[in-house]
Amino acid sequence: MPTVVEPKLIAGNANRPLAEAIARRTSIYRGRPVDLINARVERFNDGEIFVEVFENVRGEDMFIIQSTSNPANDNLMELLIMADALRRSSAQRITAVMPYFGYARQDRRAKARTPISAKLVANMLVEAGVERVLTMDLHAAQIQGFFDIPVDNLYASPIFALDILKQFEGSLGDVMVVSPDVGGVARARELAKRINAPLSIVDKRREKPGEIAEMTVIGNVEGKKCIIVDDICDTAGTLCKAAEVLLEHGATEVHAYISHGVMSGPAVERVSNSVMKSLVLTDSIQPTDEVMGAPNIRIVPTAPMFAQSILNIWNGTSVSSLFETDTLEPIYEGIL
Repeated sequence: MPTVVEPKLIAGNANRPLAEAIARRTSIYRGRPVDLINARVERFNDGEIFVEVFENVRGEDMFIIQSTSNPANDNLMELLIMADALRRSSAQRITAVMPYFGYARQDRRAKARTPISAKLVANMLVEAGVERVLTMDLHAAQIQGFFDIPVDNLYASPIFALDILKQFEGSLGDVMVVSPDVGGVARARELAKRINAPLSIVDKRREKPGEIAEMTVIGNVEGKKCIIVDDICDTAGTLCKAAEVLLEHGATEVHAYISHGVMSGPAVERVSNSVMKSLVLTDSIQPTDEVMGAPNIRIVPTAPMFAQSILNIWNGTSVSSLFETDTLEPIYEGIL
């Protein structure tokens, strides 16, 4: 078996710019080139996905970089087929680096006769040959328990904390972190703790998906610069409505920090026309030209964190050390 001298990275088509950025950052940290391996991931005329790897991967520690974002099914199949190709090529270990884990919102049976699709995806990944998963801000942390292999779930909150400390320097005393629903309190509390800010909650009652019937603010937001924190922004209806309610309750301005910018349908238009001063997204999902062109949407990079996580997994060192602001601060120096 050959000596593995570098981690080997391969990418699908879901988010090539992020994959290339991760490769660049890995090269910087290693002090030697770490490139995406030469492979083709393409579709036949009938939509079937075909993968061919042009380099020897026997005995190598392989990292597949692929978000399962829109189109979720195509990107998931790419990931599964890449894993199968690597397994059949005698790769030593296969890690799926999934900055955005699709189907994570289907983590339980909310009604009778419905699937638990997140568990199905977990089973498919393991069956395809994936031996470890690296992801960020799972919609439900218990999804880690759907796997019988190691799952490293990174958090965007340390990156957000660094950005907030810079963007709101001199006015941190006026900042209040807001959870847009009761289910996201733990995530909001974590960010509030990192920047030493108070916490408020917007309690929503939803009649059906995509429609909000009523919103109530729990906590005094009068005179505060409110920062809404959540894991997913899909159509942005809830987010924009929450911003309006916060201003009605006396907030001076509203910003939002969201881990995964799904941004489907009218989301960009809603955010552009909303009362929010800024929406900050990570690049876990490749932003569209429309998102990049929106005046009040900003993207923060995740490549430095993922690159360091990949190296820590490859070296057999701690990934949880990246949960700490002190650890991430040197990695993001000069970037945020």
